[in-house]
Amino acid sequence: MKLSGYLRVSTESQMDGFGLNVQEKAVRSWCRANGHRLVALHTDAGVSGAKDAADRPGLSAALYDIEKRTAEGLVVPRLDRLARAVTVQEATLALVWRYGGSMFAVDGGEVLRDDPDDPMRTAMREMAGVFAGLERRMIVKRMRDGRKAKAEAGRHAVGQYAFGLHGEGKGRERDAAPNPAEQAARDEIVRLRKAKQSYRVIAAALDAAGLRPRRADRWSAMAVRSVARRAGLS
Repeated sequence: MKLSGYLRVSTESQMDGFGLNVQEKAVRSWCRANGHRLVALHTDAGVSGAKDAADRPGLSAALYDIEKRTAEGLVVPRLDRLARAVTVQEATLALVWRYGGSMFAVDGGEVLRDDPDDPMRTAMREMAGVFAGLERRMIVKRMRDGRKAKAEAGRHAVGQYAFGLHGEGKGRERDAAPNPAEQAARDEIVRLRKAKQSYRVIAAALDAAGLRPRRADRWSAMAVRSVARRAGLS
């Protein structure tokens, strides 16, 4: 079966960690192992799974592949990459099926269509979506509570340190401090962006100079864009 793949990360850390590279390898391996052909791969980097498909260019493109029949189905690494809100999940699945496509998740195989004779099928899928949404909200709450506690203690209140900084110290004494290697990459991004270089050109220049992102092997244009925007550059 010809499949269109969809990958998503919602934070800068995922761009460098459980990111797109890991997800892509999982999707490609699953397609090979199950006899499917991956005809397209679409991504949304730094985009929340709570957003509708219309607000995600990558997901919109993947759905369009199915609508115009260049792909017969959609595959994602996990269903929570498709959506972190059950309403978005169900609306997206309905679109896939309305266009005549099939839906697959690497960690669970085919997501079967609703069957009026098997209401538990739909209920179990929706419950999984509800808990994915709950997990997202609990993570947000923990981060918010942590920032509040740090601020009350007079410490630097962040959920995750921006590129160019890292944490030093332990426990409540942990605070942001410059990361020399990342500072060098950040300064180069700022210099090249002010020289009107594109994100893609900057990514290649950083790789050539041996300046690495936080966890990934190579820079992506989206990761460069994220650092540039944090530095106040468009």
